[in-house]
Amino acid sequence: MMLHIVGLLAAGAASGVIGSLLGLGGGIFLIPALVLLFGVPMHSAVAAGLVAVIATSSAAGASNAEQGIANVRLGMTLEITTVLGALAGAMLAPHLPARFLGGLFTLMLLAVSVTLWLRRRSADAQLPAASGGLLDGEYHDPAAHRSVSYSVRRLPAALAASWGAGVFSALLGVGGGIVKVPALHVLCGVPMKAAAATSNFMIGVTAAASAALYLGHGLVPGSVAATVSLGVIAGSRAGLWASRRLSDHAVARIFAVVTLVIACFMARRFLA
Repeated sequence: MMLHIVGLLAAGAASGVIGSLLGLGGGIFLIPALVLLFGVPMHSAVAAGLVAVIATSSAAGASNAEQGIANVRLGMTLEITTVLGALAGAMLAPHLPARFLGGLFTLMLLAVSVTLWLRRRSADAQLPAASGGLLDGEYHDPAAHRSVSYSVRRLPAALAASWGAGVFSALLGVGGGIVKVPALHVLCGVPMKAAAATSNFMIGVTAAASAALYLGHGLVPGSVAATVSLGVIAGSRAGLWASRRLSDHAVARIFAVVTLVIACFMARRFLA
């Protein structure tokens, strides 16, 4: 029994570290762990994963918002199209083959991984400074020992990417952060840390709405969700500590590796 509890805490902590550092929420790692290692039924694992995402967002999102790293205005704007995309995905799900969607998503992840890995430090240094727009942001980066200001470019592209993130999230059960973070960084010129922090803020809002539905159907496993959430909160703090000591370039490289690993698992699941 004690080993089981320790295992759940460790799984939650690992998910919290990756989720808070990269803006992925951690559910994409936690759910397979609960199903494969702890024998939790799939629907209950998804429900526990949503609770864990809320915990990640609460722990990391509040701190990031307080320090100005999370762009709250941008996050709330993009959340509109994310919700619309999730609704569209829910309606499309019965009519589209999972194999096709999985293959398409895998190719997109591979492209994201390669783009982020090959992106040069000079490209990050040339991100446009804030120009006084409503969605522009500024924060202090302890790793760089300077204040970072930026202007959000190509907002329509970000809105479209958020819509796509909502669609894929509903169709494949994956976190939308894996689409939003690279889109905000590469397409819109948002620094990697700010993109991850903004994603963390957004996923908590989305997960809370979904978790309420699971709770209403009695699918949230209370003891598992509570134990995992304790680990997630501790891991999220560790992820925040790491984020403030890593450069934007290092965070982008880590995101590229994680995305590549997820793409390989997706390919094995849908293309084998």
